[in-house]
Amino acid sequence: MTEQQAITMDIDERGVATVTLNRPHIHNAFDDVVIAELINAFESIHNNNDVRVMILAATGKSFCAGADLNWMKKMASYSYEENKQDAGNLARLFSSLYNLNKPTIARVQGAVYGGGVGLVACCDIAIGSKLSKFCLSEVKLGLVPATISPYVIEAIGPRMAKRYFMTAEVLSSRRARRIGLLSEVVSEEELDASVQSVVTPLLKNGPGSISIAKQLINNISYSAIDDQLIDLTSDLIASVRVSDEGQEGLTAFLEKRSPNWKKA
Repeated sequence: MTEQQAITMDIDERGVATVTLNRPHIHNAFDDVVIAELINAFESIHNNNDVRVMILAATGKSFCAGADLNWMKKMASYSYEENKQDAGNLARLFSSLYNLNKPTIARVQGAVYGGGVGLVACCDIAIGSKLSKFCLSEVKLGLVPATISPYVIEAIGPRMAKRYFMTAEVLSSRRARRIGLLSEVVSEEELDASVQSVVTPLLKNGPGSISIAKQLINNISYSAIDDQLIDLTSDLIASVRVSDEGQEGLTAFLEKRSPNWKKA
């Protein structure tokens, strides 16, 4: 890097993309420019068939402190219409991450506040260090965690969300794991190895089927198990079985060989 970039993106030979928040001097707080860069990065990965997995990481002591103070100062003078447009861009950021068609893993260290909690909640898997801490701090400023609410509520459930949305208590990594915000908690030294221990099995599986499985969960969560849902899932598995990837996977299994998507 020459002049420090707010966001960096790297794609390795395995097809693992790492998007890194790179503003350690302000604890990776984001503003409208960073939001636009993150959206572009997520959409680029979504449309790149060579990418198999995405890791969301951050440099420095903190994962993400939420909104940049200078950006918040600027927003204080916005009209309702300007605020609505600004909030729409933020909502698009979380939606693009949540709906990304590859598995996403958050590598979490240090402090995670406000919108940073939203980024963690939007990822499919979140691995945090034992020293990480979390806070939905918006009500301290007379605000609410509105744009991140669908994803945080899905991650931790309505009852826990009511408590932490209203109290703005700081959660330890252990508590975050217990309520579902983190998938796993490890020491700082084990963080990278633990992330890779999840990446490895993901790369062994069919990329198309992973994408469909992820979308399946998003589509049918909390749906009534009725005839319509049963028909939908039956149709889905029939379609996947006759797809190129499904045929390759079944044939490889029967022929006792590795399927063509496995790199090793």
